[in-house]
Order: sequence, then C-alpha cells, then structure tokens
Amino acid sequence: MGDTLEFNEIYHESKGSWNDGRLRFSKQNVVYKSSKTGKVDNIPAAELSVATWRRVCLGYGIKLATSNGHVYKYDGFRDTDYERISEFFKANYKVELTEKDMCVKGWNWGTAKFSGPLLSFDVNDSSVFEIPLASVSQCATGKNEVTLEFHQNDDAEVSLMEVRFYVPPGPADEGADPVEAFAQNVRSKADVIQATGDAVCVFKELQCLTPRGRYDILIYPAFLHLHGKTFDYKIPYTTVLRLFLLPSKDQRQMFFVISLDPPIKQGQTRYHFLILHFSKEEELKLTLNMSEEEVEKRYEGKLSKNMSGSLYEMVSRVMKALVNRKITVPGNFQGNTPGAQCITCSYKAQSGLLYPLERGFIYVHKPPVHLRFEEISSVNFARGTTTTRSFDFEVETKQGNQFTFSSIEREEYGKLFDFVNAKKLHIKNRGFKEAKNNEYSDSDDDQHDAYLERMKAEGKIREEGDGSNDSDEETDESFNPGEESDVAEEYDSNASESDSGSGGDGSGDEGKKKPAKKAKVVKEKRERKPRKEKKQKDTNAPKRPMSSYMLWLNSSRERIKSENPGISITEISKKAGEMWKQIGKEDKEEWDGKAEEAKKTYEKAMKEYRESGGGSSTPAKKESKKKAGGKEDKKRKSGGGEKEKEQGGNDSFKSREFISSEESSSDGERKKAKKAKGKPQSRDKESEEEEVEAMTTPPSSEDDSD
Repeated sequence: MGDTLEFNEIYHESKGSWNDGRLRFSKQNVVYKSSKTGKVDNIPAAELSVATWRRVCLGYGIKLATSNGHVYKYDGFRDTDYERISEFFKANYKVELTEKDMCVKGWNWGTAKFSGPLLSFDVNDSSVFEIPLASVSQCATGKNEVTLEFHQNDDAEVSLMEVRFYVPPGPADEGADPVEAFAQNVRSKADVIQATGDAVCVFKELQCLTPRGRYDILIYPAFLHLHGKTFDYKIPYTTVLRLFLLPSKDQRQMFFVISLDPPIKQGQTRYHFLILHFSKEEELKLTLNMSEEEVEKRYEGKLSKNMSGSLYEMVSRVMKALVNRKITVPGNFQGNTPGAQCITCSYKAQSGLLYPLERGFIYVHKPPVHLRFEEISSVNFARGTTTTRSFDFEVETKQGNQFTFSSIEREEYGKLFDFVNAKKLHIKNRGFKEAKNNEYSDSDDDQHDAYLERMKAEGKIREEGDGSNDSDEETDESFNPGEESDVAEEYDSNASESDSGSGGDGSGDEGKKKPAKKAKVVKEKRERKPRKEKKQKDTNAPKRPMSSYMLWLNSSRERIKSENPGISITEISKKAGEMWKQIGKEDKEEWDGKAEEAKKTYEKAMKEYRESGGGSSTPAKKESKKKAGGKEDKKRKSGGGEKEKEQGGNDSFKSREFISSEESSSDGERKKAKKAKGKPQSRDKESEEEEVEAMTTPPSSEDDSD
C-alpha cells in the first residue's frame, strides 16, 4: 500500500448544499480541498480519535472526530473503498474504522445527545439524524418546546428552515428546567453571535466600497462587527476564506479585500467580498484593549499592545492575526504603467482593476470577482467590440461560466499574454498572437493616417477599372430639370387653373360668378423603374495609370521587406507612407514625371482602344443609347402635348399681343408672381411655337359650350 490515498468527487455538506472536492489521506494528515471555494480542511493525523463508516444518501460516507472536539463528514465513497481505507487507518493512524448503521424506522421520538459540535437524535442507540450546531442561527424556547432556526445557503435548492423539539418535563424534585438546559447546550455550540465583553480594538469611519458606506469596525475575538448609519453586520471569522491586500494603479491607495463564504446579506443582495479602501498617507496609533501578557499569550507575538503605522497596515495585521489566514498580494506581474501591478478594464459596464495573482485573478471592485487558476478551463484574447484600440480578455471556468473583461488597452496585450502563457493556462487563440499584435499596433495609426486613407481610396478606384470613364456620359433618368412633373403639386399655378377650367359642370355664367375652387390632387402611382444592371468590367481596356506614390512604392517594396524582416502587409504601407513623406522634392518631381508619362501613354492607348470599337464606341452601347434617347424624346413630346391641351383649355398662357379683361389679367399677374418665386422651367423652341399658335387661335363653339 502506498503512502497516500486520494479520492475525487468526494462531497462535503455545507448548510444544506453539497460541494464536491478532493480528499487525500497521507501519513501526516488528512486534507480535503473544495472544488467550489478552494477551502482546505487540514486534519493532523495525531488529532484523529474516531473514524466511522456508514451508509448515506450518496453511497457511503466517513465521519472523523478529533481530540479537540471537531467533527468532519465526507460522503461519496464506494462500497469497495472500505477495505483500503480501513487498512490505511490501522497502519498509519492507529485508529480503527468502525461500521455503524443509521436508524430508518421513521420514529419521531428518541434521545437527544450532544457530542461536541453535533446534536444527534438517536433511537435505540442508532442515529436517526445529526444537526451541526454551527448551522443554527437562532434558538427559542417555549412551554416544553425548543425551536431551532438555521442559516440559509443560497446554493441549496431546498433548505431546512427550523426544527422543533418537544422536551417532556422532568421530575419535580429536579430544580433545573430541562427546556432551558436543552437550549443552553444548543447555544453553547451554535453560530449565534452575541457581542459579549469589550472589543479588542475599534477602527473609526473606515471607507467601505462593498457594502458601500463608512463603517466603524469593532474587532472581537470571534467575529467582526461592522457598524454603519443604516446597517450592521456581524461576520464570524470562520466565514472568512481569504485576505487580499492590493495596491491601486496610482500607487497612492490600497484595497483590503476579505472573501466571505457564506456572504453577508442586505435584503436580497449578497456580498461575497468586503472591500476596504485606504489612502497610504493615513497614519494610526493603535492600542489593544488587552494586557500585554494576554496579547502575548493569545497571539504569540503577532500583535503587540501598542502599535503605530499606516492605517491599512494596522487593519491587515490585526485581521491576519485574528483570522489566522495568510494575506495574498500581487506577484511579479508588471503592467504597461511603470510600477502598476494591475490592468484597467471593464466588467459588466463597470470600470475597475484586474490583478493577475500567483494563483488566480481578482477584479475590483464592482462587482468583485475572484478566479482561481485551478477552476479556469481556458482564456481567450478577443478584439474589442467598440474600438480597435482595446481588446477583451475572456475567462471560461470548468463549470461553464464565462467572464469577459473588456476595454483593456492594447499595450497590455503582450505582458498579459506572457503572464497567462507562463502560468500554463489553455489559450484558445494561441497561434494568433503575432497577428493580433500587428492588428493592435497599427489599427490606431490607420484611423488617423489621412495619407494612407487617400492611397487606399486611389487603389479602390483602380480596381473598379475603366468603367468609370463612361459614367459621365450616361443620363440620370431620375432627375430631368428640363421636364415638368407629370403630377401637379397642390399649390402649383397650373393645378389650380386646370381644376377651375375642368371642374365646373354648370353654365359659363355660374363659372364666372363663383371663384374657382382648388380640387384635391390625386397623385398617380408611378411605375417602378427596373434596377440598373452592374456594369461589367472590360478586360481588354487599358489599365489606369498609377500615381507617383504607387510607382515609387512598387519599386521600393522589396527594399522595405529586406530592411524590416517579418514585417506585415499593413506595416509595409505604414512604413512606406513615412518614407514617402521624408523623400526630397527633386526625387518626388522625378516620380511625378514618370507618373505623367504613364498618364500620357494611357490616354493614347485609350484613344486607340475606342477607335478600334472598344469602350463607349461599341455598337451595342450606341444602340442602347439611341433607344434611351428615343424614349426620352417620346416622353418629352408626350409631356409637351398634354401641357398644350391643358394650357389651351384653361388659357393659362397669355401672349404679348393678347388683350385680357380685368379678371384674366389678375390671373396672369398671379401666375407671373408664382413663376418668379419658383424655378424657371426650360422648353424647347418647337414646343413654345406650337403653344403660341394654339393660344392665339380663337376658341371653337365646343369650347364655348363647355
């Protein structure tokens, strides 16, 4: 048999919730480490006194009792593990592992036995159930009855709220009340915090970030008391998991973080971390409310009766001595800012600081997050969603939870990557470090380099080809300034006059007496024009000439690569832009001359290409333009004919030789004023002559009758 025995997926009950972990038996001690909280139970082998093997709900369990009164219970073993554990205990601990059956009769009367921190309810010397007295939050007595209330665990799906025991009255000759005796045994071991005696020391008006506010902290031997204006909290030292002392990024402030399990409660809010905020400049002289002999005996030189120093040092020193836990500080990580051991980032839309520690990450302060390396499955470096000047750091745990720390400055990427790589954490995008470094290094410069943007725009124009040369020859059918709209607007002059001429159905006299009413204009639905097909690029057309910069870049690209080995494509553009700005005037004139020669060559080649039938001179294009021109002429003529009818019917056009009456002259003046305000509309000469001839011809008899 080996020196150790290890078991995985062993469960430990904590206030109604099962937490799995790893249990190891060695010759020196028994160690259990929780996978959820990382809390370690260390039981020295010399203190083991009783070991019990029993059948429980999760298979088989083991119960260990120590000589100082502590009891530890672990479940999740198999039936075959009994022999191995029993032999190991006999050989190394000199303790026999005894089997004990639980009572399953279902009786609700029996004997209550208090053994250390447990209350056992037995029937015929067999245990029915056991209650850890540390889980009791309140003990109340009544007539022949004792009520126990329990601390609640947020992780438990179902929680036991209270248990009531009926205690029968004892013999009359006994003076002690059995109900009070039962309650006193419970209170002696229960986790009922009572502030008895004086505090060891008091810290006044300390700034607390979570829960927010200023609190007086009273240090008692067994618990910590936070007294504020609105809320009070009593925190037993047994609920403290870890202590952290973290310097701020500006090196002038300190954070003292206390990790709690179970957390403190304020209504429905749970605080798993208590964060105190200090300034390094604050000094304090502290005197403990104890004698020097008592301080030396209880704290073994960790504290002294009179102490002085920085406020954060005093608080951390006292907490370390009373809680008996080590204080975790940042390791060797150094950020981009000189002396900073943290990274500025955001978590859940709140800005804070991320501290890479030797065994995990901690984020302060809202909300605080602590991630141990052993519970991290993988990490990922992702580009920021809002800007290219930052990146996101994603952490995924083995339980499937994901934490994203965003808006980290790109300068921190290299150091954070090296830190994670040194800790041997699994990085999802490890192969893309160089590519990301290049992206982060030049992305900001790309945004602000106007010259590089102009070069990119020129390259895009070259890619579009020679199709852009013919774009100015095409007509825009959606806007024709020479044509009038087919539908008259409500306040146009021709709309009102046409309505007055055609809307009257009575005699001419009634039409003269009554002013013309404006009719509602019904806009006709225009036919939707088909979308233009994308113009195909002619592969036989000559290529557009390059600019002087592009000619110089093509000749200098290989030289830039040789001078800067491993440079990326985007870095080449950036480097070339800087070099081009530093080139002398004479050299630039030389490249400008080459560009001008290339331009002349291109124009000559394009001329020959068009003469040979290419480009805009192809028969297909000519015929398409001819058809388009015929349609426009037809549309223009049809529009002019309709206007002639409208103008001839309502006398909207008045020639210079026409002598009008007062009413018609007033109409003409209104029309002139209207036209003076609006845009001048162009008409071709032929349509104007036709309109003049139509308007000067006397109206027929049919028109008079209408």
